[in-house]
Parts: sequence; C-alpha cells; structure tokens
Amino acid sequence: MAYGGSSSGDPNRFGTDAFYASLGRAFVAMCAVIPVLFIIEALDGWLGNPFDATAGIVPHEIQGLDGVFFAPFLHHGFDHLYSNSVPLILLGTFVLAAGGKRFLYSTLFIIFASGLGVWFTGNPNTVVVGASGVIFGYLGLLLMRGLVERSWWNLGVVFLVGLLYGWQLVVGILPSDPQVSWQGHLFGFLGGLVAAILFRRRPAESPYAA
Repeated sequence: MAYGGSSSGDPNRFGTDAFYASLGRAFVAMCAVIPVLFIIEALDGWLGNPFDATAGIVPHEIQGLDGVFFAPFLHHGFDHLYSNSVPLILLGTFVLAAGGKRFLYSTLFIIFASGLGVWFTGNPNTVVVGASGVIFGYLGLLLMRGLVERSWWNLGVVFLVGLLYGWQLVVGILPSDPQVSWQGHLFGFLGGLVAAILFRRRPAESPYAA
C-alpha cells in the first residue's frame, strides 16, 4: 500500500512549517550579506576608491576580466548600494530558501553570465560594478523556476516585484541610460532563466513501496 508522509517537512511546499523555517533562515542570511557590502564600500571610500578601478569590469580589456567575479560586490557609492539592497534581500531570500547548493550554483552562473555579457558587449570606456546583474538574474530565475517547477509562490514573488519595480525593470534591460549597464541586467536575467533549468529540482522517487 502506498502512502505519503507529512507535507509539513517539505521546505519546497508553500505553507508548510519547513517552508517558513527555510524562508526565515534565508532572509536572515541575505540580511547578513548587506552589511558586508556596506563594509566593502566604506573601506573602498576610506582608501580613496581604488576597488572599482582595479576590480570592476572593463569591457574588452583583459585586465578588466577579473571584474566579472568581483564587480557584484562593489558599488559606485552608497546611493548605488542602497538602491540594490532591498531587491537583493527580497529576491535572494526566495532563491536561497530553495536550497543552499542551488543558490550557490545559480548565483555563480548568473554572476558569470552577467559579467561576461558586459565584458563582451559593454562600452570599453567604462568600469562596471554593482549587484544589479545578480538581482535581474534572480528575477529571471524565479520566473523560470515558477514555470519549470510549477511553483506558484515563485511566480507570486515575480509578480510582486513587478508591481514594485515594474518600470525600472523594463528600463533596466533597455539601452536607455548611458550610466546604467543594461547589458549586465539583460545577460543576468537570461542567465537566471538558464540557471533555473540547469539547477531545477528533480522530483524524487517516492520512498514508499506499493
């Protein structure tokens, strides 16, 4: 006879105790990331802002290629960091709640997709830094994850973010503002779509035999 266990232990199922516990831990973890970014920005300012020039992405320049990894941890001042903090916490919480390994693999994939996209297609006379490519990547990931894994709460988060930041999201992936790296946003978003497929949750076989 086949039977199912209690759904209260499934962290991927909306409404379960495990889901809320996982969400809470993820929120605390993402909140802990933001002070680290502020410390980096404060240290950069104290030293005379050397980090952006040495660790940012410089498109088409070999010496700017290491910025593909480091750029998401740097920002052009505290206003730039403030604008990224809330959406990073919000989206990152829901991405992390689905599992630490998936979060790590997806984040690295998005970082490199966004960064390499900027390096190949960006303006060579610029230095690009900021976590906005990762933010757009998380948005794409949650959207595709909701479709691939049929997760309504993931789609609900995307809908909520769309209501809060709809116009900024549209403008962010269009070449409208020379001060904004739309390439990082666009390739980050595309990287998130792909990451959701690559690192999707496969249905586990039932441990209960008939």
